[in-house]
Formats: sequence, C-alpha cells, structure tokens
Amino acid sequence: METTLSIKRSKRISKGASPKSASPQDRTNEARTILGENVDRMKPISLQTKEPSETSGHKEPRFKNPFEEFGTYALPQKDIPLDSIVRSTEVVMDQIRRGYEKLLEEEAKELVWMVQYNTIIKAYEVAERYVREIEYSAEDIEDFCFALENTRKIPYLIPGPAGLYISALCNYASEEEILLKLSELKTEINLLGFRLSKGKRLLIEGDTGDFTGIGVEGGELIVEGNAKNWTGAGMRSGKILVRKNIGLHTGEWMMGGEIFVGGRVRGLGNIVEGKVYEREKLIYPGKARSPNLNY
Repeated sequence: METTLSIKRSKRISKGASPKSASPQDRTNEARTILGENVDRMKPISLQTKEPSETSGHKEPRFKNPFEEFGTYALPQKDIPLDSIVRSTEVVMDQIRRGYEKLLEEEAKELVWMVQYNTIIKAYEVAERYVREIEYSAEDIEDFCFALENTRKIPYLIPGPAGLYISALCNYASEEEILLKLSELKTEINLLGFRLSKGKRLLIEGDTGDFTGIGVEGGELIVEGNAKNWTGAGMRSGKILVRKNIGLHTGEWMMGGEIFVGGRVRGLGNIVEGKVYEREKLIYPGKARSPNLNY
C-alpha cells in the first residue's frame, strides 16, 4: 500500500503540485481518494445474474434450462416380444380348437361309439382336412392335450375323435419327435398314434385308451404307462413300446412291425404277421396263449 501511495504522489508532483505547499487537509483528502480507487479494484465480481432492468426498457436474456426439452419427449411404444408370442400362441390354439369342434360336428355321431374301421378312416380324413390349414408346432399339440380337460373353450372331450385329431396333428407336424404329457388327464384317450408314419417318433407320458397305435405305418410309438385293448391292430410296420401292461386283442390283424411290452400282455389278437415281445421274450410267433385275466 505504501508503494502505491508513493507512485500516486509522484504523479501528482510531476503535474506541478508541490508536496510542501499542500496543506495537511489536502494531503488527507488525496490519500482517501487513492485508497477509494484501490478498494474499488479489489471488490469481487458478483456471480449472481442481474434482473432485467424495467426502467431502461431493455430486457436481458434469461438463463434457459437445457433439460426442458426432455420433459415433453415421449418414447415410442414398442411391442414386447413376449406379448407378441403369447398372442400368436392364442391364435394357433383357437385354430386348433375350431378344427376339433368341426370334427365333432361332422363325425361325433358316428364315432360315439360303434367302432368300424371305415368310420375311423372317414373321421381321420376330416381331421386331416382341418389340420393341414394350420401352422403349429409340437408344443401346440401338447397345449391342446392339456386344454382338453382344463379349459372351457373346448366343449367336451370324446376319447375317439380327440385321439384321431391329435394323431393327425402329430402326423402333420414339422417335428420328427413329439412328446405328449397325458399323465394328468383323467380320461384315457383312444386311437393315439393312428397311422404314425415312418420317420416319426411319438412319446406319450401316461396311460392310453383303446386302439393305441392302430394302423402304424413305420413310425415309433412309446407309451410310458399302460395301454388298453386292440393296441397295434392293423399295424403294417414300425415299432410300438408299452412300458407297463397291455390289454386284450393285442396286434389284431397286424401285417408287420413289432410290439414290445415291459409288463404283461393280457391277450393276443389274430395276428397275420409281425412280432410281439413280453418282457423281452418273444411270444408271437410262438405257442397260442389264452387271455391272461389275472391283472
């Protein structure tokens, strides 16, 4: 501060003012003036924005929030993949259900139940006609089997037509191997595996009803439970495996192929050609057997 005062004084002396001629009051006023100028230079710059002056008529621009635009931005609505998958599955199930209902309308009267082979063939051809128009997967077949007893959308389960319709679905599916989980069904479905074609493998968890695997044409049918009467009737080629027991008339009029039974065979039918095994033992061709009524 002393250095600054000396400089100011030297400037004023050079202008013609004599320090000796100046009065004490003048020197005091001069010192105050110099100190005031230095204090003004030392004031900090205010960081606060000034309000626009109303008297001057000029309005300074206000500070703009850079995030205001984001407040009104809306993300475009997109379908979640799971939602579209669920909708697609529901559409397929509706198509499969309608085909089954049409089969019931056209053939249920004849199929409930005076069984004749020509009646079965006619009903199967009706099922084929509706199945060919549907794009479905093996999982859709399993869902349909579950829905037979667990939904109100399907009016009723009739073992014969239901089995023919499921057989048609299996035969026209793009997959070569199909799994049907039927162990929780209260009703045993008839005619499963009808005309199972070569290259197809049908695995059934649970028990099946009558006429399982009739007319098999080279496919492989595996039943993890029991099968009832007339299993393998009229089969031409292929393989049927029943893990547990099998009923009467097994292999009736079969023309070829093999039937393997892990449990007991209650009775054989009139077999033309083919082989039947009971617990890995060949029982046809072999000695004639009487029906086993002990199980």
